[in-house]
Amino acid sequence: MKASDAIAKVLAKNDVLFGFELIGGMIAHLVDSINLLGATKLVSMHHEQGAAFAAGAVSRATNNQVMGVALGTSGPGATNLITGIADCWLDSHPCLFITGQVNTHEAKGDREIRQQGFQELDSVDLVRSITKYAYKINHVDELIPCLQKAIDIAREGRPGPVLLDIPMDIQRAEVDEAVLESCGPRKKDSEAHFKSPADDVLQQLQVASSPLFLIGGGAVNARYFADWLAAINTLSIPFVSSLKGAEKVAASDNYLGMIGAYGTRAANFAVQNCDLLIVLGSRLDVRQTGAQVSDFARKAKVTQIDIDPGQLSNRIVADFSYQCDLDMFFADFIQQAVFPGGWAAWKETLRQVFQETFIDEYEGWSISPFKLFSAINALCAGRAIEFVADVGNNQMWAAHTLRLGENQAIHHSGGLGAMGFAIPSAIGVCYASGRPVIAITGDGGAQLNIQELDIIARERLPILTLVLNNHSLGMVRGFQDMYFEGRSSSTYWDGYTSQFRAIGEAYGVESLAVISIEAFVEAVNSFVESPRPMLVELHMSDARECRPRLEFGRPIDEQSPRP
Repeated sequence: MKASDAIAKVLAKNDVLFGFELIGGMIAHLVDSINLLGATKLVSMHHEQGAAFAAGAVSRATNNQVMGVALGTSGPGATNLITGIADCWLDSHPCLFITGQVNTHEAKGDREIRQQGFQELDSVDLVRSITKYAYKINHVDELIPCLQKAIDIAREGRPGPVLLDIPMDIQRAEVDEAVLESCGPRKKDSEAHFKSPADDVLQQLQVASSPLFLIGGGAVNARYFADWLAAINTLSIPFVSSLKGAEKVAASDNYLGMIGAYGTRAANFAVQNCDLLIVLGSRLDVRQTGAQVSDFARKAKVTQIDIDPGQLSNRIVADFSYQCDLDMFFADFIQQAVFPGGWAAWKETLRQVFQETFIDEYEGWSISPFKLFSAINALCAGRAIEFVADVGNNQMWAAHTLRLGENQAIHHSGGLGAMGFAIPSAIGVCYASGRPVIAITGDGGAQLNIQELDIIARERLPILTLVLNNHSLGMVRGFQDMYFEGRSSSTYWDGYTSQFRAIGEAYGVESLAVISIEAFVEAVNSFVESPRPMLVELHMSDARECRPRLEFGRPIDEQSPRP
């Protein structure tokens, strides 16, 4: 059978159900074969970066259980995929990337020249540092074994992206169909590699007077995370999250929100005043801890559990470190956690702090971001819906104030922090989850991949794009106000901004622009009641900062503005 047909069958056997591409000559065989088989839904995007973000979003929306694929032609197609590859790498999401390559007889090989074939570029070397596995196929006999190997590697251990570079002549070569018999998903076996620290953690909890769990991005995609979270809520143990950890944590009386520079004051208070901090799958980066690492969790014994040994006692030296698959830890914890909840005084203190500090700190602004996202909380209550945030003030407003319900999630570009993430990722999330999606972006981030609005309109996807237009690159402009005496080069153009309502209409998306909370609520409610392709542009020109926020050098419980 034709090699590209075999590739399509391997994708199907491994439940790679959604793919995204921008067609080019060197992937034409692959696109044709995948569409001909029809097992993988292949969506044509308008930019390979959009395809990469959409493909990565498939695993984001399915707790890393379903893997997406993005295809790019040789040369510029491959280079345009790189931002999306890096995003999957830093946020630990499995994704398959396939690049086309010039015919093997046209390749430059070892010649001391820059290029032999048209659009020839060494895609493998370009992405080697941001993939778990990257390989150029040199002979048709290694194609299918290497494809299955790439898929397996992407999913095992700490997940991440992989890339195969496939020359065009190999795509159209013949392979023996028998080679497909050994293809398919491998059963995960973590028990042979790790010992669960559940016993130790339970003993630490029993002697703690003010315990706290910190949920990271490495925790929320584990198979037993939802069951473990239900157990923690039953035991009434307080918990906080990182930005990535917040993606799939529903609001509860025990949840204090996101920690760090733009976190809730209550979450930061809890970290700084607990006597036991149990960190699950979080790398404790500077946005979480602040620059003063020695003052982070100043009263606590720190326990850290992570599948990646390199992340243990990295920036923060833990008192107890365990390399473990969190699936195993959660399963063991659930079985053994039978002691009744306690810590009444500690929980009452946290309840009061949250009640007093989770408030609107934007009084006097024409549009309050706190009121904005509080309204979204109310409008979406009880609805199965997904959110995708871009990068900038809009992301931190959402991360601080959005309180998820059951059957809801929010997706972030965490480690890379890539502007332009929201619109194409919303497409991938919508396909993979089967739910309506609200994409939250700013006038800066929207510009980077705004062309993908055309795909939302073409496919009639139930995606609402919220453009929070503050007429500037607000987060960086805030830094300029703080450190450069308000010199706003590159972030503000004397009020100039695109007419996003008009752009949305040009792409065939129902669009409107609003200037008040009341009009915004009416528009969002219209989408919630009848999900469809829709864009709402909210003008909020005086919304230029996040509150609270951490100034450099301050401990995390001294955010500005200070009470």
